[in-house]
Amino acid sequence: MIGLADCNNFFVSCERVFRPALLDRPVMVLSNNDGCVVALSNEAKALGFKRGNPYFKIREQAEANGVVVFSGNHRLYEDMSGRVMTILRSFCDEIEVYSVDEAFIFVNDTVGDFGDFGRELVRTVRRDTGIPLSLGFASTKTLAKLASRFAKKYPGYRGVCVIDSPEKARKAMALTAIEDVWGVGRRNAPKLRRQGVTTALQLADMTEDRVMEIFDIVGVRMWKELNGISCISREIVPPQRKTIRCSCSFQDEIFELETLRTAIASYATSVGKRLRRQGVVAETIEVFVATNRFSSCRPQYFNAFELRLDDPTADTALLVAAAQKALDRVFRPGYGYKKAGVTATRCVAADSVVHSLFSDSGDIERRRRLMAALDRINASPANRHALHVASMGPGLVGLTRREHESRLYTTRLDEIIEVKV
Repeated sequence: MIGLADCNNFFVSCERVFRPALLDRPVMVLSNNDGCVVALSNEAKALGFKRGNPYFKIREQAEANGVVVFSGNHRLYEDMSGRVMTILRSFCDEIEVYSVDEAFIFVNDTVGDFGDFGRELVRTVRRDTGIPLSLGFASTKTLAKLASRFAKKYPGYRGVCVIDSPEKARKAMALTAIEDVWGVGRRNAPKLRRQGVTTALQLADMTEDRVMEIFDIVGVRMWKELNGISCISREIVPPQRKTIRCSCSFQDEIFELETLRTAIASYATSVGKRLRRQGVVAETIEVFVATNRFSSCRPQYFNAFELRLDDPTADTALLVAAAQKALDRVFRPGYGYKKAGVTATRCVAADSVVHSLFSDSGDIERRRRLMAALDRINASPANRHALHVASMGPGLVGLTRREHESRLYTTRLDEIIEVKV
């Protein structure tokens, strides 16, 4: 059987773990730069707020309704996610991390009753991390998604829904709107509704040829999954990413090149760290800058430049230097820049790179060891960003808006919970 473990309202739940007074209160979490809503508690949803709402438009309404607002604290969320995934691995031989708050687990029949097994797993995650979990079991990933949704939506399941028969599968699909089927998406849902397909069951009952007419091979795969034929492969080891991007909107428009350089250096530093974490190197680096497209009274400008590196690398210093050269190619004075970013492209496995005849293999190895040492030092919560390139300066401090930031309860000793007795 395949299970989907889904953390309920994950970002909100992470904040509530360390502030239990927020239970039963409306809570929302904002995106980078406090731009829009990315997570909501059920209480906030009941007030009519939705994901994607620009915060500046709903701020007064949120304050009037007593909504507690947080800036996205992704270092906290990533750490809590890691703790949840560790518990899942202790229960299962194989798990596939699908996102920061979801993972597929692969369980054989030796566990006995899947409902009892799942509820014990849900209890353990809640006890050891404080995060509420919904768990759905079925014969395919798509049906497991449906089961997890039912486990989250209906309290009677006590956190675990098991679809272990064709009859249960058909009943679940009949109660699932076509928009809620994993893989349908916003573009295909209206197309299906025009064909009279409004539920998952109606899609499952279509012929394969008809599905192929409306969709493509991806749609046929989804149709097979709904009919109990597992055809979405396992990815126990995450696939290597071909591109890695780091970008962010700024709190205020930036006009000075030197200020923009600190932001670009910060982005390139983050890209380098993620490259090394995944064991890949980049062949090219791209930098983009953009003005505020929502401002009608200022001149608009967008540009990007891609620079091919002399050797594929994940070296922070080399990436920063290349990104600064690319920035010089796209920067134009007189514009107020509202967003910028750095993208590492054409990423390949570090151990598969064949360097040119003119490369200094000794220097490459020394720099690799240097980056490994830097990562070890910066990995300590007390020393985070203790070592960085000089051009990074203060980084993004003062450039991005984080008016509602919570504490790093799990990764910084000076921000752990204080208990006064």
